[in-house]
Order: sequence, then structure tokens, then C-alpha cells
Amino acid sequence: MMRTALPMPRHAWRAGRWQAGTRALPDEVAVALSYNGTAQAVMMATPADLEEFGLGFTLTEGIATRAEVEDITVAEVPGGLDVQMTLAAGAEARLAARRRAMAGPVGCGLCGLDTIAAALGAPPRVGATLTLTPAQITDAMARLPGNQRLHDATRAAHAAAFFTPAGGIMALREDVGRHNALDKLAGALARTGTEAARGAVVLTCRISIDMVQKAAALGTGLVIAASAPTAHAVRMADAAGLTLIGLARADGFEVFTHPHRIPDHIPDRRAADVA
Repeated sequence: MMRTALPMPRHAWRAGRWQAGTRALPDEVAVALSYNGTAQAVMMATPADLEEFGLGFTLTEGIATRAEVEDITVAEVPGGLDVQMTLAAGAEARLAARRRAMAGPVGCGLCGLDTIAAALGAPPRVGATLTLTPAQITDAMARLPGNQRLHDATRAAHAAAFFTPAGGIMALREDVGRHNALDKLAGALARTGTEAARGAVVLTCRISIDMVQKAAALGTGLVIAASAPTAHAVRMADAAGLTLIGLARADGFEVFTHPHRIPDHIPDRRAADVA
């Protein structure tokens, strides 16, 4: 399998002079996601945890259930890697009916959707009841640095982690693409039979609507991110019943939707205005 990081030569300007040397940089390769012999998507991704990537993508995109994915193998092909998945007959028929063809770069989360309605479709309603205290929320974000090996080596990778109050960071996956990192985490949870409703998803990136859709498909009730969400992501999280927490730092965080999962939250401003 390919390496996830490679030393690359560079010249750095520091302290008023040039310094020659190398820097470890994350690799990215073309990764095809194929179902029953037909490529469905081609994404640029970090060449690690690819079976989990394929499984997670399948689940968060609603292509098939865990039980309908019969086999996953990763093969080297000219120019990249192919994650080859075998779907049960029913899932294969549904996939053919979707008429989706995705091909996009790392930053693309909605590539190939053929209508605006498909891109902005409502995510499933989240029913998770887990609550977190402010201290647990800041603890979840504080635990990321020691677990981000690729980022620590390269300073150029996103992470998606699963946090529980009892166990801390239970799983973490990294990738040059933020969507890929979340899909890899989804696959990791599915392979171990871990219910996402038992914990929170913790992200190092901004929260866009596609990240909300994927998190809701997982079934988690809380998303904690280092960056801010987009306005549309907030509206979608509100509709999905998802607690969206952004700008999480050691000194605090901001809650944008459904603060009831934080027991000592301040009253919702909209409710106070109505009263």
C-alpha cells in the first residue's frame, strides 16, 4: 500500500536566511469507489483506511446499508487505487436508479448530484439523546492533537473523531479531504458495530451542509468542530435535530442549534423572544 506522507524537498526562509531541507507532506491519490464492477465515484484521498472509506461513503451517501455490503477489497490500478465493493441485489438496483456519477477533487462534497433538490435534500431526523457538559465538549477537542499522527507530521490533514464521555476519543481517521475523513470514521464505526448515537463527532474543519448530512446519516446527535459552520449548515442541522457546536477552543465554544443536549445551556433566544 502507498505511504500516507512523503518527504519533499523545500527551501524555507527563516531568521533572515534561506534553509534547505525537506518537509513531510500528505500524499493524495485518485481513489475509485466501485460497486459490483462499476465505478461510482473518483475522489482524491489519502491512501489509508480505504476499506473504511468505501464503507463509510456507502453509508453516509445512502447507497446501501451495512448488511447490504457483502465484500470490500482494495486494488492497485493504473494511476491510483480502486475500492471494489460488492452490493446485494436490492442495493445494486437502487444505486442504478439514482443516476449519480461523481468525480471531484478533495474539497468537493456534492460533486455529481444532478439536481439542486438532490444536493439540498433534508437529512434524516436525529433522535440521539446523549448530552455533554461544557467541560466534556472542550475535553473532546483538547484530545485531538495527540491522536492526529498524519497532521502532526505534515500540518496538512483533516481529522474526524468519535468521542464518548466514558471513553474519550474512541476512533479517529485522517485524510487530506474533510469529507473523506468523516466517511472513514463512519466506516470505522460501522465495522465495529459502534452506535454513533452514543457519542459526538469531532471535526477539525468547517461545517458545511454536506458534513451535516453525513453526520445525521450516522445518527450522532452532536457535532463539535474547530471552525465555524456555514449559515446553510446551521439551518440544515436545525431541521435535522442535530446539535451543532463550532469554534471549539480551550477557552470556549459556540452552540448554533439544539442546545438542549448541553444540560446547563442558556435558554434559547428565540424561545425567550416569544415569551
